[in-house]
Amino acid sequence: MPAFPGSRSSGITRFGVFELDLAAGELRKNGTKLRLQDQPFQVLALLLERVGDVVTREELRQKLWPADTFVDFDHSLNTAVNKLRETLGDSASSPRYIETLARRGYRFIAPVQNMVGTSERSSATATASQDFPNPLHPELEVPMPRRGLTRGLFVLVQVMYLVFYVVALSRIHAVQGIVDPFLPGWSATLLVAAVMVTAGVGIPLRFYLLSAAGFDYQRLGEKFQRMFPFVLAIDELWAVAPFLLIQKIGLGTAFAASAALLYVPFSERTLIRMAYVGRRPRE
Repeated sequence: MPAFPGSRSSGITRFGVFELDLAAGELRKNGTKLRLQDQPFQVLALLLERVGDVVTREELRQKLWPADTFVDFDHSLNTAVNKLRETLGDSASSPRYIETLARRGYRFIAPVQNMVGTSERSSATATASQDFPNPLHPELEVPMPRRGLTRGLFVLVQVMYLVFYVVALSRIHAVQGIVDPFLPGWSATLLVAAVMVTAGVGIPLRFYLLSAAGFDYQRLGEKFQRMFPFVLAIDELWAVAPFLLIQKIGLGTAFAASAALLYVPFSERTLIRMAYVGRRPRE
């Protein structure tokens, strides 16, 4: 796919999780090449050349369809823009990248980074790039953190739960003694059994997540999304664990700790989404 004729940009332009390589004629998402036809690619190249400025429909017609070309221009341009939006995961109603100005044209509104070479930018775009020095996550709308940080935090959460499980199992008789005064008859026994079963299931689960994050398994995001309801159920049950220490830490501290633990599984999911956004297994 040829680079856009007359473009002032050179090298690679990055926006969000995407990279436009004009020299290679490629659009990539997290390093994976995307299929994009020539006309949508050229529309994107021109919009990126003039980030923050309105590119009129007439300008696009002159660039993409020479005067001696016979084509239904409106239909062809709309089709090209729709295909481009589909590839970027964008929408006309709530645009993240391409804004439509009715009967006028289009404008690229996301902050960009030129990795090689420089290009002229409007003052509004320069300000946006200063406000958002890192590309934005395409779904969470936050600057993309370092993957090492998100994976490291995820690993620490798994270690925390492993410690919970091992300590509870090693002191299971103490757990029985704690719950007996509060729960009558079989209720205490059932609670202790639940601790043993969930800890027994949770230990291999945590080791799997630890190894997957440690070895940077590229499908971890997809796998974790599927197992999240199961992880959520276990983690929410273990969120009440601080109440087993209520005699030592007090009711208020136990309640605060439990409230924090209730949020942890959602933090795990967010960390995984940040670290493995749109990632596919390497071929």
